[in-house]
Amino acid sequence: MSQVVIPYKPRQWALQLHDSIKRWIVLVIHRRGGKTTAALNHLQRDALKTPQSRWSYIAPTYKQAKNIAWDLLKIYSRVIPGVEYNEAELTVKYPNGSKLTLYGADNPDSLRGIGLWGVVFDEYSQQPSNIFTEIIRPALADHHGYAIWIGTPKGKNEFFRLYEQGKKEEAWLSLLLTVDDTGIIPQAELDDARKSMTADEFNQEWYCSFEAAIKGAIYSQEIALARQQGRIKLVPYDTSLKVHTVSDLGVGPQFSIGFYQRVGSELHMIDYWQGSNKDGIPTAGKMLRDKPYVYGKHFLPHDAEGTEQATEKTRLKSAEELWPQAEFVVVPKLSVDAGIHKGKLMFSRLWIDEQNCATWVDAISQYKQEWDDSKGMFKEKPLHDWTSHGADVHRYAAVIEDEMTNDDYKQEQVIWENQRDRSETQRDYGL
Repeated sequence: MSQVVIPYKPRQWALQLHDSIKRWIVLVIHRRGGKTTAALNHLQRDALKTPQSRWSYIAPTYKQAKNIAWDLLKIYSRVIPGVEYNEAELTVKYPNGSKLTLYGADNPDSLRGIGLWGVVFDEYSQQPSNIFTEIIRPALADHHGYAIWIGTPKGKNEFFRLYEQGKKEEAWLSLLLTVDDTGIIPQAELDDARKSMTADEFNQEWYCSFEAAIKGAIYSQEIALARQQGRIKLVPYDTSLKVHTVSDLGVGPQFSIGFYQRVGSELHMIDYWQGSNKDGIPTAGKMLRDKPYVYGKHFLPHDAEGTEQATEKTRLKSAEELWPQAEFVVVPKLSVDAGIHKGKLMFSRLWIDEQNCATWVDAISQYKQEWDDSKGMFKEKPLHDWTSHGADVHRYAAVIEDEMTNDDYKQEQVIWENQRDRSETQRDYGL
């Protein structure tokens, strides 16, 4: 049998990846370090070793997967006799029946229901933090598959938490490599880059700093101050106070709900829920009823009053029919800019549960303005991506913050207790 030589020469740091037998691998590596090239070749090597197997590479968006990784993958696979390409599905089929497919995290439903032998998440700091636990982890179970997370930092999010976890776990390989560690980027190039980059940008891109602010991040200063003041911590549910919910309506991951309590002049965000798959109002309603909370008001966005063609009802009406005893309130319509301004002001009074709201913290930290390369400036409106739904919850909460109160709570408790006592008495006497 003739030998096929893949035109790939691993960089020194990549040998640690290719030689590792760890199931979970986190690679925090500076920009232009060759992460994507190494990851694709790692997946291809294993696909060729295991007949009839399936492998996945996941970029933040499908467009990025196509523009960045697809051409690279074809360069390193075209020398393999009998290889086939499906351009529509971004899939390489190897002669042994194995397949390697590129996906975007912006369409998580395309990843459901498949069995995988291995997966790479590229630039994981820019992907929804629940995509692994909810979708990919179950897909790896049947074949004891592995996962590799690669990227450059963008704040302290799920990528940071995985890196920290990996340093403590025996079954993990967790590496952080700066330009000083790899020696790949010439010093003259770094010196030139420093002239045009901010200190935060330089430290983030070349020295893998998780502390650097994300360029264009709308709430970066507010999040940093909240961390500095210790307002992102364990924030327990106070059973003596009402819980108000604020929703951004949608389907699946586009459906988000924040849970808040008014504690004096403070607002405590004690919980956060984000839908998955095709979750809608019925699923959210069941989730709300299953929580141990005593609710106050449920705030819905202004578009809840729009009529849906499928049901010929407003979403407000659908919610009221599913949960007639709940009090629903529609948030007044306000411009995005005005809502963001209110959101910035509310942050100084906000305490956030770091465990229950981890997904929300990731989203709000990365919610940012979109950069216009052609004009060399930020666009007026924020970038609409997976972070937008959590940010919308915050914006709506800021608009109706003053309506989240504990008025009449003790009186309602007494009425409920009296009703329960009366029901028990009637049952005892057969009434």
